[in-house]
Amino acid sequence: MKIVIGSDHAGFKLKEILIDYLQENGFQIIDLGTYSDESVDYPVYGEKVARSVVNHQTDLGIAICGTGIGIGIAANKVPGCRAVICSEPYSAKMSRQHNDANVLAIGSRVVGVEAAKMIVDTWLKTEFLGGRHAQRIDMIRKIEIKKGC
Repeated sequence: MKIVIGSDHAGFKLKEILIDYLQENGFQIIDLGTYSDESVDYPVYGEKVARSVVNHQTDLGIAICGTGIGIGIAANKVPGCRAVICSEPYSAKMSRQHNDANVLAIGSRVVGVEAAKMIVDTWLKTEFLGGRHAQRIDMIRKIEIKKGC
């Protein structure tokens, strides 16, 4: 599975740790930056991660900033992206099962390294259930294509 990952400066250190962790577990990683802890703008990286996923360059994406909120909001502005901001494994599981989330946003100042690993593990191992949930995803797609949104 090919995973894209990106972060702002606040998420840089956690991004580096998660890259190593995911590679050790057999995932192919595409790192879209940032590449240091010097201040950058999170919307740039949220958009990069989301576009990589919705353009089918990668299977899933992980975006990291201080809280996960800003980068998650930015990612969700890309049509077709269903980013979820998670700080615990249960929401990560449900976001995949029910919402077919394709980008995981994490806050490096909100969760510790081990919690982040548990969230990522749960998210990546959980599959979309389809069925009635697929109908709801289709409803979300229809909202995205409405004029004036």
